[in-house]
Amino acid sequence: MTVHEFGKENDTCIVLIHPSLVMWDYFERVIPLLEKDYHLIIPALPGYEPRSGEDFTSVEQIADELASWLNAHECHEIACLYGCSMGGSVVTKMLAENKLNVYTAVLDGGITPYQLPWIITRLIAVKDFCMISLGKIGGIRLLEKAFATDEYSKEDLQYMADIFKWLSYKTIWRTFESCNNYQMPAQVHTNCRSIQYWYGDKEKKERRLDLRYIRQYLPETKFVCMKNLGHGGMMLQRSEETAKRLRKLIEG
Repeated sequence: MTVHEFGKENDTCIVLIHPSLVMWDYFERVIPLLEKDYHLIIPALPGYEPRSGEDFTSVEQIADELASWLNAHECHEIACLYGCSMGGSVVTKMLAENKLNVYTAVLDGGITPYQLPWIITRLIAVKDFCMISLGKIGGIRLLEKAFATDEYSKEDLQYMADIFKWLSYKTIWRTFESCNNYQMPAQVHTNCRSIQYWYGDKEKKERRLDLRYIRQYLPETKFVCMKNLGHGGMMLQRSEETAKRLRKLIEG
């Protein structure tokens, strides 16, 4: 796992963890808005860096490795731990492990473990695997149909289509199998002072089980619904608003 850093001269640390099916440069629009004031730490998760030779491992392993990296590099106090979708799964696991002092956290459409029978979770993983695998074949035309309800630009969709070309089938399978089924303690006790769960109004139906899970296991979480937005759209479509929200969360 490669870790990219910006604004290393700053003391206040923000960790940004990208979603599945994109790379660490998913944050390229928000980096210039924050790097002058914050130390940005952005891991490129296994399987999502071209030519690295790695495949995705698991939410549990990535959460543990990232916490170890942060501690080893003396980043013991994190002003904000942000994760989108798959990245939100990693953040949820890291909060449960309590290996870092995290002051604020954002789960942006974060995926939580299914509370369903084993066989059903595997059938869902197979469905997701087949859908994304078809995306490797269908390219941008299929993506345009799949994301027709979101306001992604042609450039954004082409970016995703290019990643699909080199993304391994093993990474695709492990991503969905792990994000849907990672292990959490029976009760979560986190020292994080402030947690927010962001979601778009266009994805509320798809996130209903995630919202229910977070309400149960992290009841102190504040839920923020973004108007006219789908899954994972804040960083891509509203980078300036995202930066302002993160600043307000940290400085507040």
